Amino acid sequence: MITSLKPFAFVLMPFDDGFNDIYKLGIKQTAEEKGVIAERVDEQHFSETILERVYRQIENCDFVIAEMSGQNPNVFYEVGYAHAKNKLCTLITRDAADIPFDLKHHPHVVYDGTISDLKSKLGPKLDWLIAETRKQKDQSIVVSAKSGSGNLEKEEYRHVGSFTLTLDLKNMTDRRSPEIDAIYIRASKEWSLSCQSNPCSSNLDESDSAIKISLVSPSLKRLASSAFFQEKIEFKRTFWTKWSGEEPQEEYKAQGSLVVDVVTSEGTLNYNLPLEVIFEEFPF
Repeated sequence: MITSLKPFAFVLMPFDDGFNDIYKLGIKQTAEEKGVIAERVDEQHFSETILERVYRQIENCDFVIAEMSGQNPNVFYEVGYAHAKNKLCTLITRDAADIPFDLKHHPHVVYDGTISDLKSKLGPKLDWLIAETRKQKDQSIVVSAKSGSGNLEKEEYRHVGSFTLTLDLKNMTDRRSPEIDAIYIRASKEWSLSCQSNPCSSNLDESDSAIKISLVSPSLKRLASSAFFQEKIEFKRTFWTKWSGEEPQEEYKAQGSLVVDVVTSEGTLNYNLPLEVIFEEFPF
């Protein structure tokens, strides 16, 4: 990382004068107010090619902030590389249409084009990114989540949505991880979860009857240093029925936080993962 005292945010955005104030006053200034170092590649001195530098900075940064306005192809490519490296990313744009369907479930900010609106919306996202960065440094096992596109099955009497959540678990230490006994996922009770086509056992949360706790048996018990593995969990729920008294929709959105508890032999690790999935019927 650039510094051990402050988190480093690498900023991806078009090299266009029209974005200068957005960067300097909206992103960089807001980051400084939160105690974050934010830089673009054109502010740095380096001897390698600019693409090599971008790769290196994405790998070394604590998290990425990407300005998606205008659907710049270079920014899209760099964001794809950041996601492939499992980096924390927040996407910002003036137009929701600039974020394509398969990226809408990633944390993002849609602002009205003004500096004041961007600052007010980016600030809370930075608070979350800072907290997640600290958590990752403090915990031996880091958990991140990626969700596929939401699929919507429309029948005459009901609309049912489903998607696959991929949990990435990585050992961030130089030693073997503690033994992983179980993974618990807390989600709204409307969701039914399954893993490897087998339904997950579940109970209602005693402290909140609207929440269901589902058990996922980990496919791997221990992780070697720097090793990782994935658990794929299928989520499914009914959004509409003919008897619900509501009008059917063309699409549905599921948005909120997913609470994941990883129970290990050395204690329970808690994660709060933001999630947003759009459910649409595929035309084929």
